[in-house]
Amino acid sequence: MNVGWGIVIVLGADAAAVALMLAIRRRAPEGGYFSDSDRASGVFGVLATGFAIFAGFIVYLAYTSYDQSRAGAESEALTVAQQYETAQFLPAAVRPRLTGQLVCYARSVVGIEWPLMEAGRTESTLNPWAVSLFTTMKLVEPRTAAEQNAYGNWFDQTSDREQARRDRIHGAEGIIPGSLWVVLILLGGVVLVYVLFYADRAERARSQAMMIASAATAVVATVLAVRALDNPYRPGIGSLKPTAMERTLGIIDAARTTLGQTAPPPCNTAGAPR
Repeated sequence: MNVGWGIVIVLGADAAAVALMLAIRRRAPEGGYFSDSDRASGVFGVLATGFAIFAGFIVYLAYTSYDQSRAGAESEALTVAQQYETAQFLPAAVRPRLTGQLVCYARSVVGIEWPLMEAGRTESTLNPWAVSLFTTMKLVEPRTAAEQNAYGNWFDQTSDREQARRDRIHGAEGIIPGSLWVVLILLGGVVLVYVLFYADRAERARSQAMMIASAATAVVATVLAVRALDNPYRPGIGSLKPTAMERTLGIIDAARTTLGQTAPPPCNTAGAPR
């Protein structure tokens, strides 16, 4: 989530909560609405603890998905670089085609798939360049020991790449069910409403404002943090970027230059077919 919008939302929630508290305070009895403040504090402790435990569980669930997506993106980029190396040991007839298609696969991840994930959408089908790579490999007839070894390694790396891709797109649409969102927001609302019953016209206004503003900040900031982790690709602080795949593209481009592979890839810079 964008930091600026996050601050605006928190400050807006604080302002609304403070205004409501001060409005209720004008008509509140001295000592607040609770005749037994100790018993009321015990109930509030139960509510606040319940919200904290439930929010902690959801944060853990969201962060697990975030970390899986990050690790998947790193692993996918590494596997593409490894497949480029493997392709150099395959028959010369298919080597340029495989190299170009690998470059296009990496470009499409950066230029096509990543913007979709930032918008909260994913491609449910295979990357089209993965299909092209498979079609090209059907033409390979390894003869030497090196070619046969590379041929077997290629399909092992393909399985690793596809698994890494599934991990990468896992968190793009969010993994927290709507029912958990409802419970989280409901518990946060109950905590804030309960704090409003501590309105006391005998207390200073600044103390009452600090009380409700602190609770509102904690609740709203927690909800915003969960939302940010639920979609790790949405633009904002901490969002995942295609840095690993861009690094792999740089490595492959440098290797192609060193090896004298001048044939242009069959795609544009965004990974779309020419």
